[in-house]
Amino acid sequence: GYDSAGVAVIDAEGEIGLRRTTGKVAELQQKIDTDPLRGRIGVAHTRWATHGGVTEANAHPHLSGGRVAVIHNGIIENFQEIKDELLAKGYEFQSETDTEVAAHLVYDNLQQGDDLLEAVSKAVKRFQGAYALLVVDAEDPDRIVVSRVASPLVIGLGIGENFVASGAPALLPVTQRFIFLEQGDIAEITRENVRIFDDGGKPVEREIHETNWDAESAEKGPYRHYMLKEIFEQPSALADTLYGRINNHQVMPESLGPRAGELLDRVEHIHIVACGTSYHAGCVGKYWIEALAGVPCQVEIASEYRYRQTVVPDNTLFMTLSQSGETADTLEALRMAKRSNYIGSLTICNSAHSSMVRESDLVMMTQAGPEIGVASTKAFTTQLLSILLVTLMMAKSRGMSDEKEREFVANLTHAAAASDSTLKMSDELQELAKDF
Repeated sequence: GYDSAGVAVIDAEGEIGLRRTTGKVAELQQKIDTDPLRGRIGVAHTRWATHGGVTEANAHPHLSGGRVAVIHNGIIENFQEIKDELLAKGYEFQSETDTEVAAHLVYDNLQQGDDLLEAVSKAVKRFQGAYALLVVDAEDPDRIVVSRVASPLVIGLGIGENFVASGAPALLPVTQRFIFLEQGDIAEITRENVRIFDDGGKPVEREIHETNWDAESAEKGPYRHYMLKEIFEQPSALADTLYGRINNHQVMPESLGPRAGELLDRVEHIHIVACGTSYHAGCVGKYWIEALAGVPCQVEIASEYRYRQTVVPDNTLFMTLSQSGETADTLEALRMAKRSNYIGSLTICNSAHSSMVRESDLVMMTQAGPEIGVASTKAFTTQLLSILLVTLMMAKSRGMSDEKEREFVANLTHAAAASDSTLKMSDELQELAKDF
């Protein structure tokens, strides 16, 4: 779905070099090979068109005054109101995007005497929506200032160099040490230091996390594309997800957290809230939860749940499913749920350091490894396995016999081998596919 790409680099003379193309990153690479950029600091982005069509003018980064370069994930919902103010001040817009207002607003603040950190801080206070914003200033060429509201942003720590990306897999070739920004954080990144401020402007420390994912796990390897690679990773992902969750032919509720057994025993209803593929996993899970555990279950798309009045029955568990743990609608639904009278929250997630994992009472990690492909495969099957494990934990305390539990656990332990056997039929299936 990504339709354009661009990069802006501040060179030794303090000028911003800009290269943008429509199409894939490879086309941007060709342009830079022909017309190279040199510098020690820069920002780059692949765009998925929301505001405005697929044109080079709409591609990121966006510039203002030849001084400010901005890239942005997400949506600035009130951009038109800010754009009208900037037009009245004489600013000219080169694109149809919501992002360009950020470039001009930051530049306008700089013109009033603010430094880059102050200029960005003032600008983001005006924005409504979900965004991750990265800004550089050609007259202050040693730092990037970033802001994060509801859209994921991670800082990668190197030696004499630091990095920012929307997700850790993008940075695995250069580091395995990460800082995950909280909602509303603003950060200043230089080659040597990282300073972080909360949404009230106070300096804060955020934990440094080390991941056991490696660069190879985020590369395509011998596969034609990421989706194919991830299809063939399903056997190992299923085995890894099962590891540590069963013992002596029994499921282990304590693998969800120290409160898990006591909390699951009290559950009389479950609300599952998710988006996309995770929502579909929840729809399958509903059948298992009701059939095996005898617990009524409701499944809802997070973007719908957010915008309605919800009646929460007594002793209801709120369950979220998410590959990234940063899905904006699901995360906001979780935060709403924590203000309601649910007895607790459980997330099934693939990213150990994500907001959803940090903010949920109980956690089931899917252990699928980095997922790059947009069409979900291994994340879906590991979510299904995780839901079934949670279901068995609840069924066990509601009268499921030891014999029945052992039968289910035996089948689960065979799942990885069964999926591996299926994948070995790949050549035959390709031939069959031609007939259909």
